[in-house]
Amino acid sequence: MSSISCSCGEEGLDAPEPSFVWDSVVEKIEDAETIVICGHVNPDGDAIGSTLALGQSLRRRYPQKAISCLLPTEAPVPRVYRFLPGATDMTPASSYPLDPDLFISVDVPTIERLGDAAAIAMRSEYVVTIDHHPARSEFGDVVVRRPEAAACAVIIDDFLIFAGYPVDPDVANCLLTGLVTDTGRFQYQNANCEAFTCASRLVHAGADPALVALRVYQSQRLEYLHLESVVMGRIEAAAEGRITYSYALASDLAKHGVSPDECDGLVDVVRAIDGSIVCLFLREVGEGEIRGNLRSKCSLDVSQIAARHDGGGHAAAAGFTFYGTVEEALDALLPELIELVHTLDA
Repeated sequence: MSSISCSCGEEGLDAPEPSFVWDSVVEKIEDAETIVICGHVNPDGDAIGSTLALGQSLRRRYPQKAISCLLPTEAPVPRVYRFLPGATDMTPASSYPLDPDLFISVDVPTIERLGDAAAIAMRSEYVVTIDHHPARSEFGDVVVRRPEAAACAVIIDDFLIFAGYPVDPDVANCLLTGLVTDTGRFQYQNANCEAFTCASRLVHAGADPALVALRVYQSQRLEYLHLESVVMGRIEAAAEGRITYSYALASDLAKHGVSPDECDGLVDVVRAIDGSIVCLFLREVGEGEIRGNLRSKCSLDVSQIAARHDGGGHAAAAGFTFYGTVEEALDALLPELIELVHTLDA
């Protein structure tokens, strides 16, 4: 598989100019009759918003093409993102029968993170990868990877502007949702000048920040808030309070009637503790399987710890899957986090 790559913000890479790569993406889109767009498993607001925004813009520009927005697994769109235009029309990858001309991966660092859609990517004629996560290897014919971008939505917005594709209020709301959620409402370290410039453009294009805030952050079910209180009650600290951690069991979700797709915000409950610079949240997915989320509120890179456990992500936000119990996960992770935090004392 030959590859054309643009990896901005990384030293030592002899990458072509972004416009050259965008020209290649436009060419692949124009030549394709069947196009699939998909984000990563356990999709967040950026994966869903970027997928839907790109899909809607391409449909408006090319109504004659068959363009499908896929979900990487059978899991539904998380409840708080179902207000986005097109969200209820997304198709599980396992139900997509064709061998598409073009597969566009958004917000996905590795092909394994495509879930069921990985098989579709493998049988596609061409694969385009658009992402802002650091990656150890590439899987696209054309790759646009910008780790310095606050969200994949920022890169999609750049592309739509470059190509002259439509950015109407529906597209803008999808992209703003991706940007707002991946910057933690512009509270995370990745909320750079480019992020605010992009947000301004999207609002000018018709995005509604109040609507996004209402639907994503101010429409939680009472059942979720009860679960959140359980997680809050379990918060513990280590390393003189510089590490905070908590967890939720599968039985907690069942008891309170909360689905896994509602749990993305629980890590921010643990992150909010004063004095904490690194936080860990664990959620029991099933017997013997734990989903972990790491956050850094300083210069410490938590992605290296996630990588040790076959995960990954950004320096300030990363995730992994641990096989074992919550207690075993804490026994494994806490010493690594303590060691990381103590590097600040060296």
